Amino acid sequence: MILQDFNLKIQKGDRIGIVGETGCGKSTAIDVLMFLLQPQIGDIFVDGLRLNADNYKSWQSQIAHVPQAIFLSDASIKENIAFGVCAEEIDLDRVIRCAQAANISNTIERMSSGYETQIGERGIRLSGGQRQRLGIARALYKKSSVIILDEATSALDSETERLVMNSIYAMDSSITIIMIAHRLSTLGNCDYVYKLHNGAVSLFEKNK
Repeated sequence: MILQDFNLKIQKGDRIGIVGETGCGKSTAIDVLMFLLQPQIGDIFVDGLRLNADNYKSWQSQIAHVPQAIFLSDASIKENIAFGVCAEEIDLDRVIRCAQAANISNTIERMSSGYETQIGERGIRLSGGQRQRLGIARALYKKSSVIILDEATSALDSETERLVMNSIYAMDSSITIIMIAHRLSTLGNCDYVYKLHNGAVSLFEKNK
């Protein structure tokens, strides 16, 4: 989908929702925001600085992307939260704090091996909601200033989605959160909700 008339201003710490039907351009919008796709017309500015081929990696390093299908390795819970960090360099206290913020620490601590629990290939030993919350904990461990959730709860039942969304809204207020969803109800506590239709964006709801 080609985006047109796409003009969006996001302040630090905003909770932004983007809603729209399948094929309306949501995935394209996310790819542009993450600078995986460069706009042919128009520009993206971060803190007043125009993104380009020389500086976009610095912007991407500040972003944690939480998709609907979280990639999990056949390793321990702590290794999956601190994904990409050598086992001997993992900060367990930080892992625990991130798990608490993602509302999954109680579940982990009830497991026989706690944070050392092996979750199996693709997290087969975890439920869908647990995998999503593990993905949120991973984003927090990364100390990202921007978290993008791309249809991250669309496959969850309503109660699990409620728990996951509570975890998201409880995050540090300095973190900017951008959520993509099919259902408007998922975005009820966002500061601003935008609707995408045929590649164009418009303000749908303002709660701030």
